[in-house]
Amino acid sequence: MLTQIHPSAIVDSDAKLGLGVKIGPFCTVGPHVVLENGVELVSHVAVDGHTILREGVKIFPFSTIGLPPQDLKYKGEETETVIGARTQIREHASIHRGTVTGAGITRIGADCLLMATVHVAHDCVLGDGVLISNNVALGGHVELGDRAIIGGNAAVLQFVRVGAGAMVGGLTGVTRDVIPYARVFGTRAELLGLNLIGLKRRGLEKAQLHAVNNAYKFLFCGPGVFADRVAELTAQAEDAYVKDMLAFIATPSRHGILTNVSGEEE
Repeated sequence: MLTQIHPSAIVDSDAKLGLGVKIGPFCTVGPHVVLENGVELVSHVAVDGHTILREGVKIFPFSTIGLPPQDLKYKGEETETVIGARTQIREHASIHRGTVTGAGITRIGADCLLMATVHVAHDCVLGDGVLISNNVALGGHVELGDRAIIGGNAAVLQFVRVGAGAMVGGLTGVTRDVIPYARVFGTRAELLGLNLIGLKRRGLEKAQLHAVNNAYKFLFCGPGVFADRVAELTAQAEDAYVKDMLAFIATPSRHGILTNVSGEEE
């Protein structure tokens, strides 16, 4: 597994390269960068800052990884970027390092796919298996749970959380936290129900799907005050997926939980 570096690439002598790394034409790699085994920079890729690309990461042309954040408070502090194993970053994507006013790190999990022209701002945290379609913009400090899906041209406001397995439709503006396994869509995001296809792919049987769906309908369409419904369901919930939703709701939130339900049917 020989490392291959194109003659036109500029790789700092202090960068750490694993086995089988491929660095294509006109790439630049900074002094504090770590490229683990099998990483590939296809061409015209810039990787800078204290950045780690885990094993098998592949970055496509004209993407920038670990560059300074678009944050006027940032003064050159040594913050980090970490990209998980086997993740693919497609053309013209930009992923900025963290800030000291945040957690100090921008982290993307393993086995993710970020399509062309995606922007991941400073201090974002993405779980494993996340799929982000073209032209999506994630504001600073956004959190995406494992296997979340974000449709093309969507935008997620800074500090918003999108739970595991949730699906955000294309062209959607997300300004509040989206619970795990939900489907949302709209110029301003509205709940459409659960991502039932995603739950089926996780192996849920029909009876469990009904239980989770009934819990969702009780939470967001039931009578009375939302907080009271949350407390009532928390006292009796047994299903692990329902507990995931309740735990997400119980976590402190900068913008609050998205509760506005669309009139569309499941």
